[in-house]
Amino acid sequence: MQLQPFTLHSYPRAIAHLDGDAFFASVEQAVNPSLKGKPVVTGKERGIIACANYEAKRRGVSRGVSLRDAARICPGLVILPSDYETYSLYSKRMFDIMRRYTPVVEEYSIDEGFADLTGLRRVFRTSYDEIARRMQADICGELDITVSVGLSLSKGLAKLASDFRKPAGFTAVEGRHIHIFLGKLSLDKVWGFGPNTVQLLEKQGLKTALDFAVRPEKWAEQLMGKVGREIWNELRGISINPVTTEEKSVYYSISKCKTFTAPSSDRDFVWAKLVRNLESALIKARRYKLRPRVVAVALRRQDFHQDGLEVKLNRPASAVHEILPLVRDMFDALYHPGVEYRTTMVVLGKLENDGVRQCEFFEDRLRIDKVEAVSRVIDTVNEKYGKHTLSFGTSLYLDRHCRTDRDDVPERKVRLLPGETRRQRLKIPRLALSV
Repeated sequence: MQLQPFTLHSYPRAIAHLDGDAFFASVEQAVNPSLKGKPVVTGKERGIIACANYEAKRRGVSRGVSLRDAARICPGLVILPSDYETYSLYSKRMFDIMRRYTPVVEEYSIDEGFADLTGLRRVFRTSYDEIARRMQADICGELDITVSVGLSLSKGLAKLASDFRKPAGFTAVEGRHIHIFLGKLSLDKVWGFGPNTVQLLEKQGLKTALDFAVRPEKWAEQLMGKVGREIWNELRGISINPVTTEEKSVYYSISKCKTFTAPSSDRDFVWAKLVRNLESALIKARRYKLRPRVVAVALRRQDFHQDGLEVKLNRPASAVHEILPLVRDMFDALYHPGVEYRTTMVVLGKLENDGVRQCEFFEDRLRIDKVEAVSRVIDTVNEKYGKHTLSFGTSLYLDRHCRTDRDDVPERKVRLLPGETRRQRLKIPRLALSV
């Protein structure tokens, strides 16, 4: 039986998805052109690979592999500490280039985003394909990194298309060709299908994305609920999830996790790391005017086993001074002397808007106002002079650990420009160019 197209309209909506190719490693090569052509990975500070460029991938190196195994698999591998500051700068420039073509740009992650091009053919006097290709070429020409581009009728299809040909690929899926494209994709490639969902669908006799899309909408909803219905529509080119330009401000939880460069059994050092995580998490919560009602902490041992506890606050709070005593109690219950730990974690849950307040009858309102005033001072100072410029005294213990080569910091933090400090730098990358 010959399948019919889902729609004959080429682009009732035109949505492009741009995805950076091995973004972190590509930025490192753009900043330091002498690395071009060499296998490069980032994540030295973690002990495992955070990102591998395509030269490294072709030699068998992939994300999540330990650095020791990666060096054995690929002699001559260049291992770099992650420079998230520079990656963020390149990310901002990439999205700025996208916004030259359309104001409707969604920053989906640091290295990928969606752009709604609908109606712009008249403005640029060319096709949607050409607009997306110009965007791709400008990013490559100005930033010296490559991105893969997918163009289609919905965000779901555009994301699938950008992943179809990598690196530096371009795939456009018009309405009349959707069924052909989906027939080439296995279920595990579909955005929104996890391993458990794939197994469920395979038990229903499905093998490809097309097998799912040709089933009735009611069947998809009965099997997977609202999510199934939305994915079904997106795969058929019906845009359910529009491109949103608003910065993310809705959080259901905030977590901060820090892996040590070397495992430690030093109680004061592990405690200091946990406090730093708590400070960072609450800084973010206050930035978005949120207060948690639940706080959880976890300590991960060197053998990767993890112990954790959580506590429910009697009222939402975002000041470290109020939450720290509870975190201390949980830490004392979790910590085992002599055990080497590699990671500390803090999770803030059941976040409530800071603008909605309900006073408790017996609460110490004067003390609460004082600690909140202290938090505002901390945020003001840190905003002006750099994050954690003003922090708890436990930070004095952060340097009390065994240093290894994993403690190497990105070159951007070492080779400062005139007037820069360790905490304050100009928002420009430092290029390693020979002139």
